Amino acid sequence: MNHATAAPAPRRLRADAARNHARILRAARELFADRGLEVTLDDVAEAAGVGVGTVYRRFANKQELIGEVFDQTVTDMAEATEAAYADPDTWHGLTRLFEWSCEHMASNRGFGEVMLELPDAMERFVSVRERIKPMVTRLVDKAVAEGVLRPGIAASDFFAMINMVEAIASFAKPVNPEVWRRYMGIVLDGVRGDCIPRQPLTVPPLNDDDVDQAKEAVFACRRR
Repeated sequence: MNHATAAPAPRRLRADAARNHARILRAARELFADRGLEVTLDDVAEAAGVGVGTVYRRFANKQELIGEVFDQTVTDMAEATEAAYADPDTWHGLTRLFEWSCEHMASNRGFGEVMLELPDAMERFVSVRERIKPMVTRLVDKAVAEGVLRPGIAASDFFAMINMVEAIASFAKPVNPEVWRRYMGIVLDGVRGDCIPRQPLTVPPLNDDDVDQAKEAVFACRRR
């Protein structure tokens, strides 16, 4: 009887540890995206709602945490790409992946500079390309073959389009963090097949005051 009642305790501890680990990664991801390099492990512990010791037991330093957040991000990207390819509506799958990618880029700008903290950052970026690009290539080729993308579009165009949208997201974030969605629709309209309806432009454009304020924010960052 004593053995039977004592057995569940380790399982509960493992479950608690797994939940804490997930909370730490989620908090770190959000903080790195928003605040970049200034984030400390203490900040992550506070945001995750766990003790500082819990974070330090799992990660010896910030670089280890950055590496694990990056690996989880790559896994999420791979899963999103696989889901897009499996979608029976190829245009829907493609546009959902494009939106996911643009949203990820728009909301994770700070993580780019954080990644440079890793000594093997370039090798990691290469590994992402080798893992993700073949899947995107299959999806784009399928979309072209079905006529939902205009002829001549390649996987490299897909990545360039994401960076185009990210550029306006970066510029406009201080005044309108959602306006990138408008330009995402415009970019998709530029590559859609003739049989595909245009994207609805549900977000209005930046006005002159927005543009001036965004420029001032850019200049202020450069003067720091």
